[in-house]
Amino acid sequence: MMRLDQEVALVTGGASGLGKAIAQRLACDGATVVISDIQRDLGCATALEGGFTFLEQDVCDETQWTQIVREVEKRFGRLNILINNAGILGPMDAVSPENTSLTSWREIFAVNVEGVFLGCRAAIPAMRRAGNGSIVNLSSMADRLATPNATAYGASKAAVRQLTKSVAQHCTEQKLNIRCNSVHPGMVRTPLLDQAMEEIARLRGVSFDHIVAEWKATVPLGDFTLAEDVAAAVAFLASEDARHVTGSSLLVDGGLVHCNTYRAGSKSKSADRQDP
Repeated sequence: MMRLDQEVALVTGGASGLGKAIAQRLACDGATVVISDIQRDLGCATALEGGFTFLEQDVCDETQWTQIVREVEKRFGRLNILINNAGILGPMDAVSPENTSLTSWREIFAVNVEGVFLGCRAAIPAMRRAGNGSIVNLSSMADRLATPNATAYGASKAAVRQLTKSVAQHCTEQKLNIRCNSVHPGMVRTPLLDQAMEEIARLRGVSFDHIVAEWKATVPLGDFTLAEDVAAAVAFLASEDARHVTGSSLLVDGGLVHCNTYRAGSKSKSADRQDP
């Protein structure tokens, strides 16, 4: 079903992992897809593989956002969809409210929050020119949970959720025909999650497989979320199927937040687990 036919989409952090899966799904639904990433070589390879256009971008750079949106409009005539996917987890040690460094906090917020803000700000005028638009911001289930072992990350994803609601209301008040929603993945098996599990395994002195099994056991639906699961949710919110959905936050977490009796009703055997 080509429900995104004639739409032009920009996916940040699209070179690998979740961003790549989202780009692939949007393209399958008929969209013309542009991916941006700070990783030039990987981005070019992903674009070649998927039939996308690649633009090198640091989402923290205000000037680059203006240039990227202008380039998308120059090449394709419009920008209809923005997926603010680029994000970082940060270090696995020194992450509690007591020992998180200001440098680490600022680095995480620069990418995860400022990058999303700059993307929304740059996209709104372009979507106004296009006559319609859908912005989907990638947050995390960590915005709903206490994350003392990922202090800056959890706070940054909560900020994304609030920013999304503000952007959505602004666009409705201005009658811009632009929707803005957020998607909140759970534990998605991507290189970023594997990196986190490897580091936690090292810090705890256990095997990587042990951490994988331990984290997987906490998911009520019994397995890690797939990147394709999140991509499907993003594609829905980007499409006219969600034409009356704005300011919403969609969890794709296998029930971790709302159905997890392991977390809520029993003593956890992994109290130092990192919430991705």
